Amino acid sequence: MVQRPDPTARQVRLGLELRRLREAVGMTGAQAAALLGANRVQISHIELGLTGVSEERVRRLASHYACTDREFIDALVKMATDRTQGWWEEYRGLLPNSFLDLSELDHHAAFQRDVAILYVPGLLQTEEYARAVFSSRLPELTPEELELRVSHRMARQSKVGFPHEIVIHEAALRMRVSDRAAARAQLLRLLEQSQADRITLRVIPFDMDGFAVASSTMTYVGGPVPKLDTVSRDAPHGSVFLDSEAQLNTYRTRFHRVAGVSLEPDRSRDFINRLLKEL
Repeated sequence: MVQRPDPTARQVRLGLELRRLREAVGMTGAQAAALLGANRVQISHIELGLTGVSEERVRRLASHYACTDREFIDALVKMATDRTQGWWEEYRGLLPNSFLDLSELDHHAAFQRDVAILYVPGLLQTEEYARAVFSSRLPELTPEELELRVSHRMARQSKVGFPHEIVIHEAALRMRVSDRAAARAQLLRLLEQSQADRITLRVIPFDMDGFAVASSTMTYVGGPVPKLDTVSRDAPHGSVFLDSEAQLNTYRTRFHRVAGVSLEPDRSRDFINRLLKEL
């Protein structure tokens, strides 16, 4: 099997899940390799996402690892055999890989949940808002780099169709990343998007009790089965994906607590309308 020089986050996740199954039964890499008639290096490469793995091998490994969760195994098989060449490939080599990994995560998402504190989530941003956000990055982007990022963000928005729950703090709604006109356009976009059947938008006002649970931005992306959910967090060098069972449980709980201290969707739209009248 040809070694991949730069595996995607999805390929790395498949290998990681296979390693977790192996370690859960206390089996070494050498033992797993012997069961496949392979060598330790081959197992290591599979678990690092550096080489692909066939459906037959995924199912054999799952059997040897005593995994009986059929939905989970089928989901791993789909990850291993998927040959999708998504729209994001046109940006490969032009944008950091983290942008492409986010697009691939979107493509396979069952749902998404966002908590936004300082900025409107990327999938709901207007073009002008997105350009202002990217313009604030340090080190400063070149005009070409800036336009590529804005173009990619707009393309992401046009491709998604999953159920999307968003909780936005009042701070993000009031933050002027550009000028008054851009702020109005962004609030109008949120009102428009909140009417879509697949979108549930809630707001946390400054005077709402329980803000402590909403003090951290997060994006929670549902996989084909809960074990394959992913949390995306922004970092200075790009997005960071979290996917351990403990981390997923923590962020599931955090989102439900945040949603619990937010306004209902109708009251949230009323709140945004009031902010519009102030501009």
